[in-house]
Amino acid sequence: MSMTLSDKDPIGKRHRSRQARIAAELGQAGFALPGTVLVRTTCGKKNCGCHADPPRLHRPYVQWTRKINNKTVTRNLTDEQWQRYREWFENARRLRELLAELETLSMEIFEQDSSDLDRHRAGSGPSA
Repeated sequence: MSMTLSDKDPIGKRHRSRQARIAAELGQAGFALPGTVLVRTTCGKKNCGCHADPPRLHRPYVQWTRKINNKTVTRNLTDEQWQRYREWFENARRLRELLAELETLSMEIFEQDSSDLDRHRAGSGPSA
């Protein structure tokens, strides 16, 4: 009995292995805080010494920016907050990376399957 295109597993062992690795890492994720964290040494005041030449920089401060209800919200974190929640920001970044990797893998599978289907249809000729 010959194998038809619909009988073929479009995912395959290699892709399943990558998906399982991603899923395992996702399953180990801890708490995560969304947004972007920047460590700044200058401020937004035009006449401040931190904008002089040479600049007189502020002590580094940590700024957390994220979207809430489609609006950008920025908050300065204390050193204590930064130390306490730094891992949560790193977890969120890693989760975004894993999701992007899973989406890329899914698109690879879809595109390969679509190409196989197109080749199969092209090779079958007109139906009678």
